[in-house]
Amino acid sequence: MLPSLTLVLGGAASGKSQVAENLILNSGLQPIYLATSRIWDNEIRDKVNVHRARRGPEWRTVDAELDLSAALEQGRDGEVFLVDCATMWLTNVLMDDLDIETAQNELLCALANCSAPVVVVSNEVGQGIVPDNALARRFREAQGRLNIALAAQADCVLHVVAGLTQALKGKAP
Repeated sequence: MLPSLTLVLGGAASGKSQVAENLILNSGLQPIYLATSRIWDNEIRDKVNVHRARRGPEWRTVDAELDLSAALEQGRDGEVFLVDCATMWLTNVLMDDLDIETAQNELLCALANCSAPVVVVSNEVGQGIVPDNALARRFREAQGRLNIALAAQADCVLHVVAGLTQALKGKAP
């Protein structure tokens, strides 16, 4: 059984999305994928297509580039949401020059009030070098604060490295 909120953290291409998808598929609940990625270029388009093909037809996909709160409000018993990923959502918030703190607070409130379990995938971006430009530094700081807030609210936090999962908080479902 999935807790109400699970956070799956990891670096780029660490296997975190597959870990999150497997958690959901093993739950026996109806999987709903909240897609946050915008198609900025062909590379992202290709990555999105790989994710879609891997998920298969049992998943219902909802585009939620910015308004995750509205999508989460639609949750019902028997369903489970996968937010993949918080990092792309935060990128959209930043690129649209929205108030990050307000958007984050709305997301956290929606997660707390969602009647369906939610698994959130997010990138751990704070283990690299300090970026050389202000926008990248602002993003890295905002992502770190978002991950801290999500982890504090989550019942279970998993860290994925090289496809291997380690529970940081709670028990892995």
